[in-house]
Amino acid sequence: MPSEPLSQKEIEDRLRELPGWAFENDRIFRTYRLGTHFAASALVAHIAAVQQELNHHSDLTLGYNTVRLSVNSHDVGGAVTDRDFALAERVESLAPSHGAT
Repeated sequence: MPSEPLSQKEIEDRLRELPGWAFENDRIFRTYRLGTHFAASALVAHIAAVQQELNHHSDLTLGYNTVRLSVNSHDVGGAVTDRDFALAERVESLAPSHGAT
């Protein structure tokens, strides 16, 4: 069963709890900076494992020492749902262990 889209106010309220995250073009997103390309690559692999576990996948962009995560829910027409925030919260909890800021 698909999640319900969140309202603009719900998204804004939830973003207050996720520093560094923003909302634009019907997606929540964040860019992490890391010390090295290897650290950024390791973070991507860790995020991919979490996405597989949650069966919810984002767009990930790997740069030299950056990782950009952008997510919405395709099953509700590309809106933002609780599932997107669940993924963002999981990534936030693991990013510091990779040295991400």
